[in-house]
Amino acid sequence: MTIPASANARWLARSRAAVWHPCTQMKAHETLPLVPIARGEGAWLVDFDGRRYLDAVSSWWTNLFGHAHPAINAALKEQLDQLEHAMLAGFTHRPVVELSERLAALAPAGLGHAFYASDGASAVEIALKMAFHTWRNRGRPEKTGFVSLAGSYHGETLGALAVTDVPLFRDVYAPLLRRNTVVPCPDARAAGPDESPRDVAERAARALAAHLEAHAGTTAALILEPRVQGAAGMVEHDPHYLARARELCTQYDVLLIADEIMTGFGRTGTMFAWEQAQAPAPDFLCLSKGLTGGYLPLSCVLTTDAVYGAFYDDDLARGFLHSHSYTGNPLACRAALATLDLFRDGDVIVRNRKCAARWSALAAPLAAHPRVRHFRQPGMIVAFEVDTDRPDFARWCFGQGLERGLLLRPIGRTVYFMPPYILADDEFACLVDGTRAIVDAA
Repeated sequence: MTIPASANARWLARSRAAVWHPCTQMKAHETLPLVPIARGEGAWLVDFDGRRYLDAVSSWWTNLFGHAHPAINAALKEQLDQLEHAMLAGFTHRPVVELSERLAALAPAGLGHAFYASDGASAVEIALKMAFHTWRNRGRPEKTGFVSLAGSYHGETLGALAVTDVPLFRDVYAPLLRRNTVVPCPDARAAGPDESPRDVAERAARALAAHLEAHAGTTAALILEPRVQGAAGMVEHDPHYLARARELCTQYDVLLIADEIMTGFGRTGTMFAWEQAQAPAPDFLCLSKGLTGGYLPLSCVLTTDAVYGAFYDDDLARGFLHSHSYTGNPLACRAALATLDLFRDGDVIVRNRKCAARWSALAAPLAAHPRVRHFRQPGMIVAFEVDTDRPDFARWCFGQGLERGLLLRPIGRTVYFMPPYILADDEFACLVDGTRAIVDAA
């Protein structure tokens, strides 16, 4: 008698036959099956056979307030009856205007003039092109170079990849990429016995200063991820580095791009990680991921009056002619507005600080585990390295997590938690206990 395939198995077979999945060696799914997801409920994802998985990575760092949130759902349903899309070239609409106004009010002082796209890499492309074009419009076309930090990740499109320093993503495409400069990362883990993370930040800032002193005349911009470099392994740095970077970029007449695609919207303890620098705003702020609460693709670049003014002219060629068909999509903007409403009405930043303190206490047994190294918690991110010789640790840990009903996605030997903000304490305790068991087995 033939046993009918489960609903999961049927969707797995169809997906493998038709879908090329991102950031994946597809052959690996011969032995580690894909996870077919039927629906989401709060901090959980549910497959077609009813098994639940705690979304400990917020579905690639996007979901802030849980899956199928009733307030965001309601806002989208209302917007569907009004306007689903209109091109933003030559037209405008209420959701994009209101979102732009609210982002400017929330961002570090001096940032506004929102330019939209659909994903983080596209936002970085926009900022890079704007920086290059700004200097051209100002009569300094020789300023074409970019500087990024060691271990940086800014996206997979060619411009973003050119300022990314992760060999796995970059090396095969090197012949297609523009050469840019990489300066030392202020990685807090690099502190010596008599050093603090601030000392490491200052040492890295001196290296940046030396580079800019020699090359500022041909440098358009510095790009960095404030406070935490995500794809590098949740690498944390002291905010002193941000303040020094702002000071140096101003001194040497170099633009500064803050890539807050991952760190924005409360992940590091403040609405934007740049706030912790207590320094003047960057020239560009790139936003995406949590911008719509994890609902719809949307990204945004905020910039200054000075940058905007460099393009404001009668000459069409001096304008910024970059475009995307779905720029400023009303549905995506409405999801973003509903997300910002949740921040405002729930006093989320204050609430998150209290939540982070509880997480720290609940994770103490994991932090003390003999195989855990460099345990750290910048705001609503928990990360650590596992002392293991397993060459396949990341893939193995992912599989072990699924067996325990946990969605974990390690970066090398770095395990991190970045769950939705609505995670209950007992759910976080479940996450800690399950991860301790995995570390025990490593």
